[in-house]
Amino acid sequence: MSDPHLDQSVRNSLLEVMGEEYPVLLDTYLFDSEERRRQIHAAMDDGDALALRLAAHSFKGSCSNMGALLLAGLCWQLEEVARRELLDQAPALIEQVDREFAIVRILLKSERQRYR
Repeated sequence: MSDPHLDQSVRNSLLEVMGEEYPVLLDTYLFDSEERRRQIHAAMDDGDALALRLAAHSFKGSCSNMGALLLAGLCWQLEEVARRELLDQAPALIEQVDREFAIVRILLKSERQRYR
């Protein structure tokens, strides 16, 4: 069954490449994602479109690499809004990013449990 939140083929490829280090990759992604989200919120609070664009771009890349393609797409939208300096549109997108990340975090933490 296909998961709309995480692309299993991407994760299978990562598992094949990373081998025993795959759980470390999961941990690193989850830890780094919290920092990227903090940067997104801080940039929005500061009204800093450039910082918001850079944080969204960074988060987009890591989400894409982990197969969180829906989340990566939301980050791309946020990046574009920031690039165009349409910060009035950013809060709704940030809320969507936060909600989607909450789902991805649960799924990846569940996956991580298999490697303990």
